[in-house]
Amino acid sequence: MREVLIPGVNSKKKQMCFDWGPGEMLVCETSFNKKEESETKPGCPFIYIIRKDIDVYSQILRKLFNESHGIFVGLQRIEEELTGKSRKAQLVRVSKNYRSVIRACMEEMHQVAIAAKDPAIGRQFSSQVSILSAMELIWNLCEILFIEVAPAGALLLHLLDWVRLHVCEVDSLLADVLGSENPSKHDSFWKLVTILVLQGRLDEARQMLSKEADASPSSAGMCRILGDLMRTMPVLSPGNTQTLTELELKWQHWHEECERHLQDSTFASSPHLESLCKIMLGDEAALLEQKELLNNWYHFLVTRLLYSHPTVKPIDLHLYAQSSLDLFLGGESSPEPLDNILLAAFEFDIHQVIKECSIALSNWWFVAHLTDLLDHCKLLQSHNLYFGSNMREFLLLEYASGLFAHHSLWQLGVDYFDYCPELGRVSLELHIERIPLSTEQKALKVLRICEQRQMTEQVRSICKILAMNAVRNNRLGSALSWSIRAKDAAFATLVSDRFLKDYCERGSFSDLDLIDNLGPAMMLSDRLTFLGKYREFHRFYGEKRLTDAASLLLSLMTSQIAPRSFWVILLIDALPLLEEKEVVFSAEQTYELMRCLEDFASRRPVWREPGVQRIQEDVENTKLEMLRLALARNLGRAIIKEGSLEGS
Repeated sequence: MREVLIPGVNSKKKQMCFDWGPGEMLVCETSFNKKEESETKPGCPFIYIIRKDIDVYSQILRKLFNESHGIFVGLQRIEEELTGKSRKAQLVRVSKNYRSVIRACMEEMHQVAIAAKDPAIGRQFSSQVSILSAMELIWNLCEILFIEVAPAGALLLHLLDWVRLHVCEVDSLLADVLGSENPSKHDSFWKLVTILVLQGRLDEARQMLSKEADASPSSAGMCRILGDLMRTMPVLSPGNTQTLTELELKWQHWHEECERHLQDSTFASSPHLESLCKIMLGDEAALLEQKELLNNWYHFLVTRLLYSHPTVKPIDLHLYAQSSLDLFLGGESSPEPLDNILLAAFEFDIHQVIKECSIALSNWWFVAHLTDLLDHCKLLQSHNLYFGSNMREFLLLEYASGLFAHHSLWQLGVDYFDYCPELGRVSLELHIERIPLSTEQKALKVLRICEQRQMTEQVRSICKILAMNAVRNNRLGSALSWSIRAKDAAFATLVSDRFLKDYCERGSFSDLDLIDNLGPAMMLSDRLTFLGKYREFHRFYGEKRLTDAASLLLSLMTSQIAPRSFWVILLIDALPLLEEKEVVFSAEQTYELMRCLEDFASRRPVWREPGVQRIQEDVENTKLEMLRLALARNLGRAIIKEGSLEGS
């Protein structure tokens, strides 16, 4: 667990208050103290923000999250029909892919730590390297025990590879010794040979002994005998067909030969060679003398098994692991969290491994992905949590929640929620609503995700937010488009009113392409219908389709969908049509227009005080009088025209 120190806060004297958010916590000091003293002034008048998953802000770890996301999604798509060896091989390959991503990040972090000019930053990166190394160590062991499920014999080969992979200082030491003029006289020669034997790299150890034999004729015989013992040590190789029983018999015979040489004092004149022979006999005292070279108890465990119990069965591993831990620590120190995790793995207690890792590690990446992989191996099927989810889903939900705290990694979190069948959908809905839509491009990404998943309420909410932002920036076309997409009738009415207001002020419409192509969307609200139809009237008039324009204008006035404030404009729009040479409005239509005019005039407010409103009223009165005259003339012309048509 990561301990966060808040500068200036003394929690022993003052009480703290906090409030959890989706990905962070607000912390501040209260005015209360624990001893009820008279002083109530806070010692630290600041509010601190503590992020829950600070690792998502690391540039290097972001690569870990990005790369592993692709592996995770690919794993979910493994066909269920695959069974037996083919499925197991695929799962092992997936596990190795995860480990390769961890190692790549570890290498990059190591290079950054070396290059860091600030010692404090260098230490910080080195600490992160150690954590990544521990993660890879645990994952590798879980892969051997739970995914590979290596049987007796092959199990030890896997464990040897595991130790060699994580104790790699020997390679640089080997290069250093072999690069010297006289390797056998190098200060670290015997140290190197001992490490090679401890790691079971007997062929390389034998080659080093041959150099000692060449340089020192007095010990050549002893080197040759020990070299032969190394060469003849029975090992179950991957392509070997011998049974475990045959291997045990051969190993027992070889072990007896080593013991005979030791009893005969074959190597008595060379303490180094005698020590190596004792190690190969699995002598615990001789092994514990090499504590510094073994580095840790699990290296001691594997070496001990190699030279004492090479055909150890998986079921017996925990016995040797516990005793090796006790022997190596010798009561001088307590086990570290890493020791407890490895011990739980050797005990085949998967749930304890996951629990210990959840406590020890600072983020959910490791436990979420490891648990998911083990779940695909059908190892966690029976473990359900009391609140309705299973362990796999719970950990994936926690990890995905942490990703949503980041400004760009949230996109990865979407897929993790998608593959949580019980609570993933609900969690995604809750988290996606909290994403700050800082740019329209980001909003479109969120919107596309919601639409792909038929998240209707979230789509509507995002569209409304974008529509409001567009209105604030006076982008009415964009606002109208978003309100239509949100199917929000009230907001569409508001935006339509803004369009009509702009038209009244400027005498023309903006965003004509949008209004001309509203189509069925104009039925969302009466005001939007009016806007679309009123623009259609203008188009008819511009195309000289005067009869269509007149019919549409009259229907807009009689249908009651026009805002009352707009009636005077509609009436005045009739003037050019009434003044046309050809009669456009019929007598019946003219009577309708007259009725609309009088209805409007009877409901107008009367301004008794002088001012701007009074001037506007006078202008409108003049226009309405002109309209009355035009209507009267048009009525006469229409009656004459209709009468002459009936007479003919």
